This record gives sequence, C-alpha cells and structure tokens, in this order.
Amino acid sequence: MTVIDPETQAGWVPEAEPLTAEGDEAAELPLSMRLSIADTLTLGNATCGFMAVYFTTTGILIPHLTGSDESGMARHSAATAVILMLCAAVFDLFDGLVARKLRSSPMGAELDNLSDLISFGLAPAYFVLVYGLVADDAHQRVAAVGAIVVLLAVVLRLARFSCVTLRDGVFQGMPSPFGALTVVSVVLLELPFVATVLAIVGTAWLMVSRVEYPKPRGPLAVAMLSWIVAAMGLLAAWAFDAPGGQLLLQTGCALQLVLAAVIPLFATFRRVNTFRGNRREARAAQLP
Repeated sequence: MTVIDPETQAGWVPEAEPLTAEGDEAAELPLSMRLSIADTLTLGNATCGFMAVYFTTTGILIPHLTGSDESGMARHSAATAVILMLCAAVFDLFDGLVARKLRSSPMGAELDNLSDLISFGLAPAYFVLVYGLVADDAHQRVAAVGAIVVLLAVVLRLARFSCVTLRDGVFQGMPSPFGALTVVSVVLLELPFVATVLAIVGTAWLMVSRVEYPKPRGPLAVAMLSWIVAAMGLLAAWAFDAPGGQLLLQTGCALQLVLAAVIPLFATFRRVNTFRGNRREARAAQLP
C-alpha cells in the first residue's frame, strides 16, 4: 500500500536496501544448477554418444536404404561411430577423476548416468540394430531383439549402480563403457549371425550380473586409456584401408572379447579363493 505524505502529497516508497555479498550470491544460479569441470566432461560424453548415432545413420543406414554401393563410406562411418564411443569412454574415465580431485556439482551423478545411457546404451544398441539391417546373413527382428537386450541391460545396470552401495574400488557387473566396446567389437568381428547374437546377449548378461570388476584407477586407468588409444589406431587403419588394417582390427576385436571373458573368470576365481581362505581361518579359530 502506498503511503501519502500530507505535506508533499507525494507517494512514499521504501528505499531499496543495498545489495550485499549475500544478495549477490542469491542472484546467481543455485548450487544445483552450476556446472563443474567434471560436468562439462560428462556432457562431452553425451555429445560423443549422440554423434555416434548420427554417423551410424548417415554413413551406414541411409546409404544402405538408398542403394548406395560406397562401401568405403560405410567403413569410414562405422569407424567414426566406434571412435566416438571410445572418446565417450575417455570422457567418462576423466570426469570421475576430475570430480574426485575438484569440486563436483549435485547434478554430477545424474548427468553421468544420463550420458552413459546415451553413449553406452543407445549408441551400441543402435549399432547392433543397423547391423541387423545391412548385414547379408542377419535377421532384422532377431537383431532388433538383441539391440533391445543391450539397451535394457545398460538401463538396469545404471539404475542398480545408483541404488546399490558396494565396497570401494569395484563395480558390480561389467561397466557399461567396457560392455559397449565389447558389443561393437562383436559386430565388427563379422562372426556368423547366431554367434554374434549369442555374444551380444552374453555381454548384456555380464553387465547386469553380480561379477565384480575393478574400477579404473591408478595403473589400471592408464592401461585402459592406452587400450582405448590403441583401439582408435586400429579403427583408423581399418577405415583408411591400410595394409593389414582388416587383420589388425580383427585382432583388436578378438582381444576385446578375450578380456571380456577372462576378467569375469579371474574375478570369480579370486572370490572363490577368498571364500575358501575365510572358511579355513574360521575353522582354525574354532580349534582349541
């Protein structure tokens, strides 16, 4: 309500209080809306996943549907799409490292899950779907089911990751970046269709399994980064039809499958040995 001064007959309005440091902070974005450096890397992860879908569509699917015979373009686009997934894995590796060293925003965990869903769920599932459309010996509907299985496995794994607390240093189930790279390696290896589908479904099962995988920290993170860089080189050699490029790519894809099979076996063997050791200690403690 406006107060009228009887002498001046003018409207009197309370003077605005000067802005303080607290007022300046209140005028800024709330803490939950501020992006950290780690969040920026996470958004790079999502961007790479989306661009992988783009190159898979424009370079592989559309030429196939329009009857184009440019196999070199399809090879370049497939390599580019997988390299982008590898770049997404690099972003995913570094955003966690940066978040532990520097400030992380309250949105960090949610952004990470959403970005992983795009890059390591949607992108490889779409890659499998397009493979079912363009491969000569593939069955479209079966490939579509395999793609859905991959997508749902990543969705379930990410949801479980947000709800389940594990001991520090391990993941439960195959990490989604490793699973995505295994799926695309199966496709690029050009195995018979039945073997390809079984390997894809097996990889999806490992992602939702209870097998423990070590988190990439220290020397393991360096080894993972080195492997990603080497995989990019193999894909580039294959894309540009370098001498022996096809053999190098198949060797790299086969090594990825071997790692995907050996790590669960090693983890299970270590867990069984730990269980047996605990039982022996318990029996020794019960002896008089």
